[in-house]
Parts: sequence; C-alpha cells; structure tokens
Amino acid sequence: MAADTPLRTTAAEGRYGRAQRLEYLRMIDAVGARWVAVFAGDTTFYSAAYWDLLTAIWGAGKPVRKTDALGFMKAVKSAHTAGKYVRDALAEGLIVETPNSADGRSKLVDLSPRMRRRLDAFFDAAVDQLKAACARLEGKG
Repeated sequence: MAADTPLRTTAAEGRYGRAQRLEYLRMIDAVGARWVAVFAGDTTFYSAAYWDLLTAIWGAGKPVRKTDALGFMKAVKSAHTAGKYVRDALAEGLIVETPNSADGRSKLVDLSPRMRRRLDAFFDAAVDQLKAACARLEGKG
C-alpha cells in the first residue's frame, strides 16, 4: 500500500492483534517523547512540519536548496507558511543558511552542527526503541 493511500480496513481485515497495535503505539509514544527531548522540552517544534523539514534535511546528508526544504513540509501547502517554519528554524539555530555556489540565485540550508548531533542521538534512540518493540512483539504472535 502506498504511503498516501487512505487506510480502508475493517477489524476483520486487520493483520495484527490489539496487543501488537498497542505495542506500536507505545513505541511511537516513546519516539515522540524523545523528539520533544531533542528540543529540551520545547513543544514548539513538536510538529509534523518541523519533523518533515528536519528529518528530510538530515536524510539528505548535505545542504539542500532552500526552495527544496520548503517542499519537504508535506502538510504545509502555502510556500509563505513553509517559509515561516524555515525562518523560525533558522532563528532558533536548528538550521543554517549559506550561499549556493552552484547557483547564486538560491540559498542552501543544512542542519546546524548542534542539531545534527541531536538528531543523530535521536535516531539512535529511535532505532533502540524499534528493536525493543520488535523483541516484545515476538512474544505477542
């Protein structure tokens, strides 16, 4: 099923039982709590827009064009609003902006070194949560 395909199932069609689904929710809650910890408890950044922006930049592994970064925020339809999120991330020091030597008309954005370290630690903890959830799920069928 594609990621953008709406979920249309009935309880009878479910592949997993309640205990397994609850385990998934526990894992997601733990990952979500860790996401808030990345920002020292500041829930301003507990948002799908920041998740999309920061994780996509992290995933790119290199600076990205600022206009591409605006498009990373899938739930934000307005370029103006996406620009606000980027400006706020810049102001908070989560990302940094540099000139694009390949195209003087555009800017590049990348994670700040501090944010890259924090996201590296976040993903390490998230993978630990995933592995622990998998181990617990093994016992639940």
